[in-house]
Amino acid sequence: MTAYAEVLRRLYGLAKFGRELRLERMQAACARFNHPERAFEVVHVAGTNGKGTVCALTASMLRAAGRRTGLYTSPHLCRFAERIQVDGAPVADEVLGPWLERVMQEAPELTFFEVATLAAFLVFRELGVEVAVLEVGLGGRLDATNVVPAPRVAAITRIAFDHRAELGDSLAAIAGEKAGIIKPGTAVVCGKLHPEARAVIEAKVEATGARLVPLGSPEPRPNVTLAYPRVATLGSNLAVAVTIARELGLSEDAMCRGIEGASWPGRNELLHREDEDLTLLDCAHNPDGAVALAQVVEASFLPELESRQQLALLFGAVDTKNWRGMLQRLAPLTPQRLYVKAPVPSGIEPELFCARYPGEVLESIAAALARGRELVGPEGLLVITGSCFVVGQARALLLDLPTDPPVNL
Repeated sequence: MTAYAEVLRRLYGLAKFGRELRLERMQAACARFNHPERAFEVVHVAGTNGKGTVCALTASMLRAAGRRTGLYTSPHLCRFAERIQVDGAPVADEVLGPWLERVMQEAPELTFFEVATLAAFLVFRELGVEVAVLEVGLGGRLDATNVVPAPRVAAITRIAFDHRAELGDSLAAIAGEKAGIIKPGTAVVCGKLHPEARAVIEAKVEATGARLVPLGSPEPRPNVTLAYPRVATLGSNLAVAVTIARELGLSEDAMCRGIEGASWPGRNELLHREDEDLTLLDCAHNPDGAVALAQVVEASFLPELESRQQLALLFGAVDTKNWRGMLQRLAPLTPQRLYVKAPVPSGIEPELFCARYPGEVLESIAAALARGRELVGPEGLLVITGSCFVVGQARALLLDLPTDPPVNL
């Protein structure tokens, strides 16, 4: 076992303790390491859906503008290092490993997610990051990322029902948790929000002396057609990212080049290989995300297929998610449904899906990929969704990628 593999083994051992939403441990640990979270400007992004996409687009535009950029997201699809990137690439094992080890040694009280977050801050400081784009892990107010000082821009994407046990049972309560990233002097960009959620955000902006920035056009330059990556096609995500970029003072040219060069694997990602046709990967993991995915399939793919028999759904989910609501929207797309267990302890037994919306239960994601292609044929579409963990393993198998174990944190 390599030194890095041993560090990851120890880190993964913390996962059994779960996630604790509080800031005191992170604040003390950051002080112990001489406050690495203060070494760079921050774009902080919260939301139920779309926050990772906004982060990826924003980071890509910053890189195109020549800014040394850090990107921190979660969870990973294939390798843990995907969570911590500098200038568009995962941080090298030989850089990341020692910081993870040192954090675990000097701050043994931290949880899995807190160790990862502090290690990201330390790596960003060491590598001279100018702007760090941080995706909130869960909620906002008590999330480990929220130890940063007032961010240059705080963005809040779509707000919907998810993580109710931790965040609340109303849109207002959930919005209140997301609004916790808003601090005095911060520019605030919001996606298209339900009025109940928007009222909470606006009240927080006023109470903190922050500044609400009107959501602008998703077009960085008028009357110019860009080769948009598929990651940019859903909802108001692109408009949020472009509005952030304008607030950061990026040029139209940098925004255009950044959008066209953006990559966000596993999120509305279309794979097309010579020996095996279309596969659509999307980490939709709640009903709101499932609605957006279904709209894309219905508008962009079904018209091109001869029949719904050329479309198959490969689905798996974890027990903290509203899988019934997801399948209610996704199952009617096709009678060809393949169900698997997500490869984490919280994965739901696929027989439960089958009992509600009939389909085939497969013993592994590899078997489901083979069966799906058999069903739809070389010119059909296989849609893989329901969980980042299902999408991540499927992507690794399809592209023959190295993997670290998945973890639901």
